[in-house]
Amino acid sequence: MTNLQIGPHTVSPPVVLAPMAGITNAPFRTLCREFSGGKGLFVSEMITTRALVERNDKTMQLIHFDQTERPRSIQLYGVDPVTVGKAVRMIVDEDLADHIDLNFGCPVPKVTRKGGGSALPFKRNLLRAILREAVGNAGALPVTIKMRKGIDDDHLTYLDAGRIAVQEGVTAVALHGRTAAQHYGGTADWPAIARLKEAVPEIPVLGNGDIWCADDAVRMMRETGCDGVVVGRGCLGRPWLFGDLVNAFEGGGDSARPSFKEVALVMRRHAELLAEWLGDEERGVIDFRKHVAWYTKGFSVGSQMRQRLAMSSSLAELDDHLSAVDLDQPWPEGAEGPRGRTAGTKRVVLPDGWLKDPYDCAVVSADAELDTSGG
Repeated sequence: MTNLQIGPHTVSPPVVLAPMAGITNAPFRTLCREFSGGKGLFVSEMITTRALVERNDKTMQLIHFDQTERPRSIQLYGVDPVTVGKAVRMIVDEDLADHIDLNFGCPVPKVTRKGGGSALPFKRNLLRAILREAVGNAGALPVTIKMRKGIDDDHLTYLDAGRIAVQEGVTAVALHGRTAAQHYGGTADWPAIARLKEAVPEIPVLGNGDIWCADDAVRMMRETGCDGVVVGRGCLGRPWLFGDLVNAFEGGGDSARPSFKEVALVMRRHAELLAEWLGDEERGVIDFRKHVAWYTKGFSVGSQMRQRLAMSSSLAELDDHLSAVDLDQPWPEGAEGPRGRTAGTKRVVLPDGWLKDPYDCAVVSADAELDTSGG
């Protein structure tokens, strides 16, 4: 496998952690980097451009990077070209990151009904204006984008969006092989990733969707010819997947199959990192609760114990609950395969008249900038 080049940054192996709201904060990125030996690219959770420009307190914490994180990658989500340009300029002027990714993949109804997320690329001129402002204000920083195939099978946008990205100086594009209507259901369309690669040979194309193990990542690259992979839901409760990916791409080592004792140690460290990051143990352990079901998937834990683990409010309480589980359990087959959101096809909610003209001068309400992610 060749290295992935994102502007001046060489990513080897060609593996990227997908931004996920409430998940890919500094503590989770630290865990993933530790398992990968620092190899790969790890992107922050999504940052809304308006909140960044307004210096929202929560947003300013989310853009914090550990000193060992290089390159520092921020994903931005914006719907207004001017605001996107200001946010990018702020990142450059204040040296907040080394790489900027733009999100055009969110399928959540409260975003698409305002014309944001995966609905936005349908308006080709608006997409172009946003990319032009981003690249024009980025200076030497590489700008990449992540998108879906389109709104639905009748309104595919990814090939046009890829060509526009090339024309506007975007460094690389990532495609989730699903439409907004599919959400996270069904099977990702890997052949669409191959078609995008054929359409935009000038820049790297990254594939995303249904990468549940390291073998899936290798197979995607072989089958589609893409230049790298973006891993999202597959690493939920499994940060060691990035170690597996390094082994797979470098041709050595088996996939990790940790016992529950080993998983429990990772869970404890994850909660501890969150507590340190938030500066409050209770807040950190509470934030960790969402991860419990993913870490314990397939293990004989029991519904009552899972509930206790997911209601922990201190590290000591989490320790007590973990010690009550059979720590000698081997890695179960039930832990393999899909995890995270799997909701199927839904009608995409759009602004009135959104689909009449893909080239009209659309203006998207600032209400579309919500702290929601996905893609």
